[in-house]
Amino acid sequence: MSLDALPAHHPLATGETAESPLVAALEGRRPAHRPVWFMRQAGRSLPEYLKVREGTTMLESCLDPALAAEITLQPVRRYGVDAGIFFSDIVVPLKVAGVAVDIAPGVGPVFERPMRSMADIESLPALGVPGDGGAFDVALEPIRQAVRLSVEQLGSTPLIGFAGAPFTLAAYMVEGRPSRDHMAARELMWAAPDVWEALVAWTSRAAGLFLRAQVLAGASAVQLFDSWAGSLSEVTYVEKCAGGSRAALMAVADLGVPRIHFAANAGHLLDPMGAAGATALGVDYRTPLDQASRAVGGRFPLQGNIDPAMLGAPADALERHVQDVLDRGSEAPGHVVNLGHGMPPHADPDVVKRVVEQVHERG
Repeated sequence: MSLDALPAHHPLATGETAESPLVAALEGRRPAHRPVWFMRQAGRSLPEYLKVREGTTMLESCLDPALAAEITLQPVRRYGVDAGIFFSDIVVPLKVAGVAVDIAPGVGPVFERPMRSMADIESLPALGVPGDGGAFDVALEPIRQAVRLSVEQLGSTPLIGFAGAPFTLAAYMVEGRPSRDHMAARELMWAAPDVWEALVAWTSRAAGLFLRAQVLAGASAVQLFDSWAGSLSEVTYVEKCAGGSRAALMAVADLGVPRIHFAANAGHLLDPMGAAGATALGVDYRTPLDQASRAVGGRFPLQGNIDPAMLGAPADALERHVQDVLDRGSEAPGHVVNLGHGMPPHADPDVVKRVVEQVHERG
C-alpha cells in the first residue's frame, strides 16, 4: 500500500491506524483478532442517536459537522467495534452539488426533477476537480470538517468513508424516488444509452469526489454501497454499471486506502464487482462467505455477512450463526465481520454488543 499521496497528518501516514485490525484484514493480513463493524451502525437502533437527532432532518444531520461526527462515534463507544463508518446518506453529494433532493420520512430520496433526457443531464451542476475552489469543492467543506472531528476522537480506530454507488444514485435520479423494480432506469439504459452513460458519468464523478474528500480529511478506508445493483444481470451490470463504480473507486486509488465494494443481493456479481476497482468485497447474507471466496478465486478479502434478521433470534441460534460466519470467512485472505446488510432499526444494542464480544473472543 503506497501512502505517499496522503497528507502527512493522515492517520494511515502517521501509522496510527495502519496496524489496526480493520486495515490489516482489508489488506489480507492476519490481525490479532477478527475486526467487526456494522453497516448502518451509526444511529438507527441506538437510543443516544434518537435523542441527538431530535428536531433535525436526515440531511440536516448529515451536513452538521459536529452532529455527524457525534453520530459516527456513538456506536464505537457503545459497541467497541473496530471502525467508525462516516455518518452520511447516499444522496448527500447530490444535495451539496445543488441537486434538488430531499429525504421524505418513510419514503426515502425524492427528487424535484427526474433525469430522463440529455437536456436534464446537461442541467446538472458542474462538479469541477478536487481542491479547485469551485462550488462543489466549497460545498464539501462540512463533510471534511465532520471527518476531521471524527478522526480526532477515534484515535487508532479507523474511519471508513462512505458513498452510494453510481448505479444506485442514477437509478434514484431517473425514477425520481424509490422504486421496487427500477424499471425506468433499466429502460433508459437501453432506450437512450447516451443519456444513461452521461448520467452515470456524472454520478460516478460525484461519488468519487465525495470519497476523495473523506479520505484526504482522514478516512482510512472507503466503502462504495450499491443498494440496487443486485437487480441487474451480470451482463447488464458489466456493460452498463461497472464502469461507473470503477470510476468512483479509482478516484481514491492513488491514495492507497482499502476500497470495499458492497452490493445487496449481488452474489452473482462478485467477480465483476471485484474487477470494478475494489480491493475488498462486501458480501450480503444470501451468499456464504466460503462460496463467495471461491467465486472470486480467493483474490479478495471479504466483509460480512451476519444475517440482520438473526439479531432477533434466540441467543444460542445467533451464537451458532456468528460462529458459522467466522468459520466460513476464515477461508478468505482477510475477513472483516459485518452484517450482510444494514442494521435493523429495532435491533437490541445489548445483543449487538454480545456479537462484537463473540467475534473478538473467537475470531
